[in-house]
Amino acid sequence: MSLGGTQGAQAEACGRGTGAVTITGGEKPAPRPASTDVARLAGVSQKTVSRVMRGEPHVRPEVRAKVLRAAEQLRYRPNAAARSLMSGRTGRLGVVAYGAGLYGPTTLLIAVETAARRLGYATSVAHTSPDDGHSLAGLIERLLDQGVDGLVLPEDIDEGPIPVAIDVPVLTMGRFHGVTATRRIQAAERADRSGYLATRHLIDLGHTEIRHVSGPRRWWAARDRADGWRTALTGAGLPPVEPVEGDWSCESGYAAGVRLAQDAGMTAVFVANDDMAIGVIRALHEAGRRVPDEVSVVGMDDIPAARFLNPALTTIAQDFEAMATEGVELLAEEIAAPTPTGRRLHPVEFVLAVRESTAPPVHA
Repeated sequence: MSLGGTQGAQAEACGRGTGAVTITGGEKPAPRPASTDVARLAGVSQKTVSRVMRGEPHVRPEVRAKVLRAAEQLRYRPNAAARSLMSGRTGRLGVVAYGAGLYGPTTLLIAVETAARRLGYATSVAHTSPDDGHSLAGLIERLLDQGVDGLVLPEDIDEGPIPVAIDVPVLTMGRFHGVTATRRIQAAERADRSGYLATRHLIDLGHTEIRHVSGPRRWWAARDRADGWRTALTGAGLPPVEPVEGDWSCESGYAAGVRLAQDAGMTAVFVANDDMAIGVIRALHEAGRRVPDEVSVVGMDDIPAARFLNPALTTIAQDFEAMATEGVELLAEEIAAPTPTGRRLHPVEFVLAVRESTAPPVHA
């Protein structure tokens, strides 16, 4: 830390001789703001401030926002140790982050952290990837050992049963068939809707030979999107061809595109994420198969670059922020006031963003 002016010079001079830093001539630091100061500025009771800071439910959104604005303005921070002793809670949520670096998981993680912070919770994040050898069970155990008040499990990898006794509320945004928890908030089961919506768009354009580039089959999200693709095809009386499996990366999409470019009958592809779709389009271009004149391509996630590609990518968007906000709010309510009935998120709304990478087949 740099100290400016005369005070800085005095402090540095004193510090050289003794190893200590003394600041002279300054004013005493302002007292740390208290919850009563926040209550006074927000125009609410001190009890309301405490309820907001503990993330308790049944506080009107406008009142919660007013309290949080006042706390931010005053730079008020609750005494974590005192709050923990009084409530028996730590004010911390544990989050398992799988697939760090991928747009979907990373965006959802940021949205979860933002929603938690808005409710006064800190987050402890345990990162893992397919290559580091850490099991989901081990990461959950590590977070529980830290004394978190609740868990958030955004992405689901099929590891079979998870032998962990989860004794805190848990929010699951994937299927997580292996998780056993008595207090669980679940995402609504419409995960295959995205694949169906993308494939139905291609069918409606007149395509009948629609291929699929899937994500890794260990990911439930990849299976769900493939299921949606398959359901749309069979519902239209069209036979599905075995998907080409990728690993979510542009490189794997490129490799899949090289294979698909040799499929003379194929006129459209649904790709399980936008990064792989970028690779597919590149491979098709190099093979002389123009997009969308000869092959239509639909991606998934609506990454920020999607609309700036050439051609601009038709893709499926999902509202990560809305899902994270609702999920974390329900988790906070469950922490503060357990309910015997299971809580469930509203169904995720997927939106088809039609751009330049899809068109009717040339024979239509």
